[in-house]
Amino acid sequence: MTTKKVLIICGTGVATSTVVAAKVRDHLAAAGIAADVVQGKVMDLLGGAPEADLIVATTEIPAAVEIPVVRALPLLTGVGQDAVLADIAARLS
Repeated sequence: MTTKKVLIICGTGVATSTVVAAKVRDHLAAAGIAADVVQGKVMDLLGGAPEADLIVATTEIPAAVEIPVVRALPLLTGVGQDAVLADIAARLS
């Protein structure tokens, strides 16, 4: 089993990414998906090509980033959260 890398990106890499990272980690663990979930900020993406299988973002991601992006706002509001978590798991399976 290959461990996937997921970047949780928000504006500052602190507040909202912490909430989203916890939910993503818990969901992936429950689904039996091995993943390294790492928090960061948008500026981290501008310093070169980040290595990750998926970005889960609470903010806009620059168009130059070629890694697939899942919008994470539902993980903060709770509205549509299950669908987003299912999408993340499906993309990493």
